[in-house]
Amino acid sequence: MHFRYLGNSGLKISEITYGNWLTHGSQVENEIATQCVRAALDAGITTFDTADAYANTKAEVVLGDALKGERRESLEIFTKVYWPTGPAGPNDSGLSRKHIMESINGSLSRLGTDYVDLYQAHRFDFETPLEETMQAFADVVRQGKALYIGVSEWTADQIRQGQELARGLGFSLISNQPQYSMLWRVIEGEVVPTSKELGLSQVVFSPIAQGILTGKYVPGQPLPEGSRATDEKGGADMISRFMNDDLLGRVQELKPVASDLGLSMAQLAVAWVLQNDNVATAIIGASRPSQVEDNAGASGVKLEADVLSRIDEVLGDLPETDASKTQSPESRPS
Repeated sequence: MHFRYLGNSGLKISEITYGNWLTHGSQVENEIATQCVRAALDAGITTFDTADAYANTKAEVVLGDALKGERRESLEIFTKVYWPTGPAGPNDSGLSRKHIMESINGSLSRLGTDYVDLYQAHRFDFETPLEETMQAFADVVRQGKALYIGVSEWTADQIRQGQELARGLGFSLISNQPQYSMLWRVIEGEVVPTSKELGLSQVVFSPIAQGILTGKYVPGQPLPEGSRATDEKGGADMISRFMNDDLLGRVQELKPVASDLGLSMAQLAVAWVLQNDNVATAIIGASRPSQVEDNAGASGVKLEADVLSRIDEVLGDLPETDASKTQSPESRPS
C-alpha cells in the first residue's frame, strides 16, 4: 500500500480508502461488513471513510465496531455532516452550528473514538451563513474532536470562500470529496485547479462508477444477480445514468486495456483516478472481502501516457465534464 499527503498538511493517508456508503447497515450484513474491514486492514489500508447519514447513523456504528481493538493512532477515520439524521427534524440537517456540534458528538460516540482525523462538510449549506459554519468547524478542531476539516462536492467558488474564512479562523480546509471516475470528470476544469492553488487534495468516491467500470454490465445481457443495478433500495437509481448500451459497450472495450496491463477492470478504474496528482486517495466500497483485495491492488500502479490516451479514445465524448454538475441542494434536505 502506498501513501500520500492529504492536502497541504502533514497527514499521510493510504492511496486506497475503505468507505461504507450504501453498504454497512443497509445492503451488507454486519458480519460481512466486518470481514470487509478486516480485508482492508490486511491489504494495508489505514484510512476509513463514513458519514453520519449513511444508513441513518448505522454505518458509523458498524465501522466503529469493526475497528475495535485496532491501534487508534495507526488509523485515519473520516466522517461527515450535512444530510439528515435521526427523525429528520428542522435542525437535523445542514451546517448550522447546532447541527455540527450535535453531529460531531454523535459521530464520535458511534465510532467509539475521541476524535476523527477528518471531519467533512458533506455538501454546501445555502441556508446557513458560511461564517457560522466555518466558526463551528474551527471550534470542533480547537476542542480536539477533529484534527482536520474537509468538504465534499463543493464548487471551486465555494472552496475558495470557505478556505478564506477558515484561514482567518486559524485552520485550513485540506480536502474535497467529489465523485470522480473515467466517466465522471466534472472536477477537472475548475475544482482541481482551485484545490491545487489553495492546498486541498481530492478524496474521490465512486472511482468505479458504482460498479459500471468493472465491465459486469453487458449490453443485451441480464443484469447480474445481486448487483447494484438490481438494488431497489436506491442502488439502481444511483447508476441509472450510466445504464445505456452505448456506454456499457464502450466499457467492454476497456477489457483488453486492463488485460494488457495485468489488471482487473476495477483495478484499472481505481488506478486511473490515482494518476491525477491532486487525488490523495480513492474510496472503495465492497459487499465482499475479495472486492477489497482486488481494488487495493491498484495502489502504486503507474499508467503510462499511451494507456491514458487509449482509454480516452475508447470512451470518446461519453465522460461528463460539465463543472456545473457539482451541486448541493438549494435548501436543506429533510
